[in-house]
Amino acid sequence: MSTKPAEIVQSQGHGRVGDACVITIFGASGDLTTRKLLPALYNLRCSGVMPDEFAVLGVAVDQMNEDQFRDKVRKDIREYAGAPSDCSICDWLAERVYYLAGDFRDPQTYQRIKDRLAELDQKHSTRGNYLYYMATAPSFFAEIPSRLGEAGLTEEKDSYWRRVVVEKPFGSDYESARALNANLLKTLAEKQIYRIDHYLGKETVQNILVFRFANGIFEPVWNRRYIDHVQITVAEELGVERRGGYYDHAGALRDMVPNHILQLVTLTAMEPPISFQADAVRDEQAKILHAIQVMPPEEVLTRAVRGQYAGYRQEPLVNPESSTETFVALKLSIDNWRWADVPFYVRTGKRMAKRMTEIAIQFRRAPFILFRDTPVEKLAPNMLVLHIQPDEGITLGFGAKIPGPMVQVGSVNMDFDYVDYFGSQPSTGYERLLYDCMIGDATLFQRADMVEAGWNVVGPVQDVWKALPARAFPNYEAGSWGPKEADDLLKRDNRAWRKIE
Repeated sequence: MSTKPAEIVQSQGHGRVGDACVITIFGASGDLTTRKLLPALYNLRCSGVMPDEFAVLGVAVDQMNEDQFRDKVRKDIREYAGAPSDCSICDWLAERVYYLAGDFRDPQTYQRIKDRLAELDQKHSTRGNYLYYMATAPSFFAEIPSRLGEAGLTEEKDSYWRRVVVEKPFGSDYESARALNANLLKTLAEKQIYRIDHYLGKETVQNILVFRFANGIFEPVWNRRYIDHVQITVAEELGVERRGGYYDHAGALRDMVPNHILQLVTLTAMEPPISFQADAVRDEQAKILHAIQVMPPEEVLTRAVRGQYAGYRQEPLVNPESSTETFVALKLSIDNWRWADVPFYVRTGKRMAKRMTEIAIQFRRAPFILFRDTPVEKLAPNMLVLHIQPDEGITLGFGAKIPGPMVQVGSVNMDFDYVDYFGSQPSTGYERLLYDCMIGDATLFQRADMVEAGWNVVGPVQDVWKALPARAFPNYEAGSWGPKEADDLLKRDNRAWRKIE
C-alpha cells in the first residue's frame, strides 16, 4: 500500500489545552509512576496540550526530600521518555514537581496534603482543580478516596473539579468489584471516578470506533450475515518477571479478561452510539457486556481453556506447586441481533511466541460455485486484522488471480501502518488517558456497571476453576502459542487460530 501522507481531517476532537490542575500521585516512587506516568506527562508537555498552570504532588512512604525527588524525575524522564540531557521541558516539569512522604492510612497525611495543595494552588494558579492518581496497591483503592473525602478534598464546587483515577485490577471478582464501587460512591460521584485501562490509550483501540463508524464500506458488513467469527489475541513474550507475588494470586483470567479483553470485545461489537459523548459510547459498550452469555458451569469445561507455561513455578515469589493459569482462551457468545451465532474467541497468555495484540475479523467464505470448473481447490476467507501492539495498523486480506493462463487464486494483503501515514509520536499509552482526565472526558474509562458486568462474565469460569484445580500444569512450552486445548477449542467448530508470523 502507498505510504503517501494522509490528508488529516479534523473531527470533533478536543484540540485544546488541558485544564489547570494539580495531579497528586499516590505511589509516586513506584514503578508505574517511574516508567509510565512521568514519561506521559513529559510527552503531553512536548505535544503542547499541557497547561502552564500545572503541578504534580508526589505522595509515597519513601523518605526523601523534594530535591531528591526532582532529581529522580529528571532521571526517569530521560531514561523512559528518551529526553535529551539538556532538556528544558524536563526542567520545566521538575520545577512543578513536589513531594510529601506519608502513610496512606494516617489521617494526618491527608491534612498535610490539603495544606500543600492550597500552597500549590496559589503558587501555580491551578484554580482548585485536583486530580488524584492511585498508583498504589489495590488494597488502598477504597481507603485513599475515603481519607480524601474526610479531609474535604473531594468536594466539587461550580468553579473547580476533583477527580480520582483508579488503576486496575478493579476488584478480584464480581462481589469485590461491587463492594469497591459502593465504597467509592460513598465519597465520590460517578462522574468523578476514572477507572483506567491503559490499553484504551493505544491509537488502534481508539481507532476502532473511527474505523467502523466513519467508513461507509465496513459498517454494512459488520454483522452475522457477513462475519464468520472474531479472534482477539493478547500475547506476551515475557513471563511474570518481578510480579510473581501478585500474579500467582491473580492469574491470567483476573489480570486480563474483565478489563483489557472485554473492552476490546465491546468496542468491536457495540452498536453505533448516538454521539461520541462519554455516556453515549459507554451505554453501547455496557449493552454488549450484558449481552455476553454467562457460561453455565457445565459448559466452562468446553468453552474455557487454561494453561501454565513450563518454568512458571520456578519464577521468583511463585508457589513451586502453583496451579495459577498464565494462559486463558474463551469462546464467548453475544446474544443480540447483530452477533447471534458469531463466536468471539479470545486468548491471552504469558511466555508466548510473540508479543502481539490484535483483533481478527474473519468473514464468511464466498460461494465456491463459480469456480467448480477451475483448478481452484478452495477459497480462503477474507480477514480484517486490527493490529494494536507492538506495531499499530490494519491489514485486509483478500483473494486475487495469480497472473497466468490458469485460474489460480492467491492471498493478498493490504497493509496500513500508523507510522507510515501519520508518523510516530512517543507514547506510553497513558498520554491520551491523562489528558482526558484533565479535560473531563470519561469516554475511555469504565463505569461502575461496566466493571461489574465484566466480572459477571468471568465469574462462572472462576468458580469452576477454583472447584476443579488444574492437574496437568505446566501444559505449554515457553515460546509457543499456548496449550493444545486452545487449538481444540476452535477445531471443534472447524476453525483455527490465525497464524501470526
